[in-house]
Amino acid sequence: MPFNLSNLHWRADFGHPLLSEQHEKDIDLDCRNLTNDPTTSTVAAQSANTAKMGRVRTKTVKKSAKVIIERYYPKLTLDFETNKRICDEIAIIASKRLRNKIAGYTTHLMKRIQRGPVRGISFKLQEEERERKDQYVPEISALDISQTESGQLEVDTDTKDLLKSLGFDSLKVNVVAVGQAQQAERPRRFR
Repeated sequence: MPFNLSNLHWRADFGHPLLSEQHEKDIDLDCRNLTNDPTTSTVAAQSANTAKMGRVRTKTVKKSAKVIIERYYPKLTLDFETNKRICDEIAIIASKRLRNKIAGYTTHLMKRIQRGPVRGISFKLQEEERERKDQYVPEISALDISQTESGQLEVDTDTKDLLKSLGFDSLKVNVVAVGQAQQAERPRRFR
């Protein structure tokens, strides 16, 4: 059953979330009063026209996309068209434009989630993965000298200092200079 984004609905005819009819009339009257004044007539006419245009708030799109991901993560994909149809099925969204923006941001977040956890989004799979990482215990200890061929651990100077401060002075350590690997630069995306 689709859930209603009722607290996220916006007025398409006015462009402001949850404005009452009386408030709209008051603003309309204010715009008419301004148009009688010759100095502000063009500004008032422009503001009256823009007041009637529908706007999709960024906050609305982002909040609803996060809610959809938290509730329906297993259904969603990395494809915009698929996510658009899923958003149609699972949510009551006021307009096509709003639906497309929500589906687009949902797709963007899904791609970010693939790379790693995203702040502000918490779903069951992500929490289980975090728990699994926290509870991870390696089968072979990194400090086990018997597993190395030379009988010594190869570490850099910082790690040697760390081991010394933790009280592992007795470990046989071979200090190795670490070469810094350069990261491949991503091509820049111009907007």
